[in-house]
Amino acid sequence: MNDRDGCIALNLVQGIGYNRFQLLSEYFGAPGQVFNHAAAEYAKLQSFGAQLSQRLADFDAETALAAELELAERGGVDIITLFDSNYPVVLRELPTPPLCLYVRGTLPEFPKKSVAVVGTRRMSAYGARMSERIASDAAAMGYTVVSGLAMGVDTIAHQAALKAKGITIAVIAAGLAHVHPKENIPLARTIVENGGAVISEFPIQLTPARQNFPRRNRIVAGLCEGTIVTEAGLESGAMITARLAVENNRELFAVPGNVDNPVARGCNALIKEGATLIERFEDAAVVLDRGFTRPAAVPESSDSPPEDLDDFSKRLWELLGQGEYGFDELQTALNAETGELLTALMKFELKMLIELTPEQRYRRMV
Repeated sequence: MNDRDGCIALNLVQGIGYNRFQLLSEYFGAPGQVFNHAAAEYAKLQSFGAQLSQRLADFDAETALAAELELAERGGVDIITLFDSNYPVVLRELPTPPLCLYVRGTLPEFPKKSVAVVGTRRMSAYGARMSERIASDAAAMGYTVVSGLAMGVDTIAHQAALKAKGITIAVIAAGLAHVHPKENIPLARTIVENGGAVISEFPIQLTPARQNFPRRNRIVAGLCEGTIVTEAGLESGAMITARLAVENNRELFAVPGNVDNPVARGCNALIKEGATLIERFEDAAVVLDRGFTRPAAVPESSDSPPEDLDDFSKRLWELLGQGEYGFDELQTALNAETGELLTALMKFELKMLIELTPEQRYRRMV
């Protein structure tokens, strides 16, 4: 098995992300040489517990790879890996780049003139109007509009870009065989037919799961020169995208909203924290046209939890030290908002401090 095929095969194994991919590749010499070893051999690696080691030992890589490649060919899906020259360089520079990108349609050059437009699923009339105006103007000015195909602001952004005869890219949190929400399947088709693409890092048959959305959001923010939040509550998934944009040295813009409107509080908070206030896309374009700044070097992940945890993350870390928990159990025990919990869990996962078991339970690895 060559390295490219090894990369695709490893992406099919639940629990293998970029950090573990690197560990395996270094230990066995190359991605294509990772498979067909005993569980005890995998267990020698840091963060490889008994369950994951056995899963790798039992994994029939050749069969799974052949099935995935056949699905991709039948579905008109291109698979771009870390070993391909057309893999977006801006994603390669992320702390945890996706091993693969599944692409249906045409992927433009990134980050050249690209902007993410994101926001709440429960937008107000004002939020819908501003989202449409900003995405439309961005497309008219030659920017690729990237969003997450969710209901609300994402849908408006994609539709506005298409109406303006522009290119739009939808990044989804499931495999391409399970476009979510189903109501947006026609929109996904239209995006592809008009020169854009629907993309995912997940295997073709993977169904939607809420823990996938923060991972999707890092790609949305990572592809673009800047992210625009048009309307979002304090616990909106768009706030996760905004934080990820900042962490990866992307420009962040926010549209101010009515202080009495709960779904505008996120944008107003972002502006207080330093996001650039914009009233129209031209305000963002002035900043974006100065050029794209490469992400700063990211320190290697630590074996111990970070020292600068906020109070909520400390509580989550201590709770996970007591055993394994499902998402709902964590949410109940911590009385947490969904977005707040997802953000904290994702940060721990990216640092290889916790993992999600096949039974969909979170546990600490250190």
